Amino acid sequence: MERLSKTKTAIVLFNLGGPDCPEAVEPFLFNLFNDKAIIGAPGPIRWLLAKYISKKRAPVAREIYAHLGGRSPLLPQTEAQAKALELALGEGYRCFIAMRYWHPLTDETVTAVKAWAPDEIILLPLYPQFSGTTVGSSMGEWHREARRQGLNVPTRGICCYPDHRDLIAGFADLVGKGFAEASVTGRPRVLFSAHGLPKTVIEAGDPYQAQVEITAKAVVEGLNLPGLDWVVCYQSRVGPMEWIGPSTESELQRAGRDKVPVVVVPIAFVSEHSETLVELDIEYRHRAVEWGVPAYVRVAALGCHPRFIAALAELIVHPVAIGAGFCKRAGRTCPGVGLAC
Repeated sequence: MERLSKTKTAIVLFNLGGPDCPEAVEPFLFNLFNDKAIIGAPGPIRWLLAKYISKKRAPVAREIYAHLGGRSPLLPQTEAQAKALELALGEGYRCFIAMRYWHPLTDETVTAVKAWAPDEIILLPLYPQFSGTTVGSSMGEWHREARRQGLNVPTRGICCYPDHRDLIAGFADLVGKGFAEASVTGRPRVLFSAHGLPKTVIEAGDPYQAQVEITAKAVVEGLNLPGLDWVVCYQSRVGPMEWIGPSTESELQRAGRDKVPVVVVPIAFVSEHSETLVELDIEYRHRAVEWGVPAYVRVAALGCHPRFIAALAELIVHPVAIGAGFCKRAGRTCPGVGLAC
């Protein structure tokens, strides 16, 4: 995909971020809960709530990250994806990483991009499905910071790609291998597990749940396994609000009652982090054993899978080829933050 011209394109990869040491856990959580896309209260109240919640949750979160050596693996994995994407694209492209809640934060990345002086900028979230709490928040922060720093470069945003053919092919490849492994103990049920959201967010028009279902359905079609038993479910519920469901835990309990092995697929995560390596691999696996699930196979996140990197490269080089109208097909109104559709 190398270009003959000397045009410079900066690709900004958005992701959540994670603490890089135990001392960073509480400020990371504060940044998360101080985001108005997460807690919609007025600024001063949100700040106080973020201070309270982050302080209260920090000890438990530090225990979680202790399983991972005291830090999140998300940044090094995103760096590996950035290098793979640069290699796929060739000369003239450079990837930058902007994490929403921990370093490198958006302001740092805007400074780095401005210093490189690109001819164009492409904002590429590492979230296949759009949500205002992830993609919307990251893009909004980018545009605010770019204005503040005077970064005036033509910019294009890619807001979602829930059923891009190469994304689906990568998922299908990994799920197929997991399905074969679990089949040793019987006909498996595939649990497509995604991070949950409060119902109020979805009822307000956020297309995330509908797009997760689009992705899962496309993977099932790509697997071409007649009679496949599968379900979309949601993990990581916090707080007293009603969340979208069914929950991953309830589906594991059902699998235990039905005595069927499960293949657990992180359908909304493209990198390994605490919710896959701890929540899925340790906590949910332990509960699955307690509930009598015959076998528990967790499919790896896409990471640097060649088909996933190919999907990202096509989104950048041939934006028209990805098709349009994901939100419309999902029965939602486009939030309007991306230009690829």
